[in-house]
Amino acid sequence: MKISTIKYFILDSLKSLKRNRTISLASVATVAATLFILGVFLLAMLDVKVLVKDVESRVEIRVFLNNDITIAQEKDLGKKLKGMNEVQSVTYETKNQAMDKFKDQIGENNKALVEGLDKDNPLPNAFVVKVKTPEMVASVVNNIKDAKGIYEIQDGRKIVDKIIAITKTIKWVGMVLFAILIGVSLFLIGNTIKITVYSRRKEIGIMKYIGATDWFIRWPFIIEGMIIGIAGSIIGCIALYYSYNIVYTKAASSLFLGQLISPKYVLTTISWEFLLVGLLIGSIGSILSMRKFLAV
Repeated sequence: MKISTIKYFILDSLKSLKRNRTISLASVATVAATLFILGVFLLAMLDVKVLVKDVESRVEIRVFLNNDITIAQEKDLGKKLKGMNEVQSVTYETKNQAMDKFKDQIGENNKALVEGLDKDNPLPNAFVVKVKTPEMVASVVNNIKDAKGIYEIQDGRKIVDKIIAITKTIKWVGMVLFAILIGVSLFLIGNTIKITVYSRRKEIGIMKYIGATDWFIRWPFIIEGMIIGIAGSIIGCIALYYSYNIVYTKAASSLFLGQLISPKYVLTTISWEFLLVGLLIGSIGSILSMRKFLAV
């Protein structure tokens, strides 16, 4: 394709966008909204995924022991835990160590709450068990639940299960909303192109009569759709970056949300994905809207 021909296609597309600026702007706004919502759910999924991995790495089984457990029972239980294939490590935590850890967790300002507990420590001794994967927790618990000398067994499976359920919900809601907005974007871009084509139907008929190919006629409209898609993707990306940056800044001070995806990810990765999706939406919308009018 010659440079002069490409230049003609681009100039023709820009003229068409100017003539139909209102509906073109509506199409750009719809593409931007579509990609913005897609980006919100994509970032939410990535953040939840990071959070799940962080939680999974901290999943451990705490086997609290009775105060009257015998030394033999304690040794047998420790040996049994260390001999399991699912177990990565086993640490024995005394009640004094547990109390020191508890004091560190509540902080200096709240140490008055535990004054006097050093002399009459209510916390039990425990085995802290780390498993190779969270899925192995149930197997380990089932193998030791009937062992003698155990007061209580705690594990983090409920937390992981809740986070996985949230992840699935976000995924399905995001997919449904994205599908709806993609349909709306294609409809608006298609209508933009249809209006342009309809106003130039006689010109298209003459072009076909003198031997212009379908693709020669199509290209200005495809480029028009692509420009709408690119403009929408840029606006959507900018809106997503600044919105997410606000959320990230506010959450940065929180220990629980300290592992959020950096806002730079929007510019370095999501921006290119937005441009690609915007191009596809614009070009597909244009191609679909042209089929009827090329039958002249």
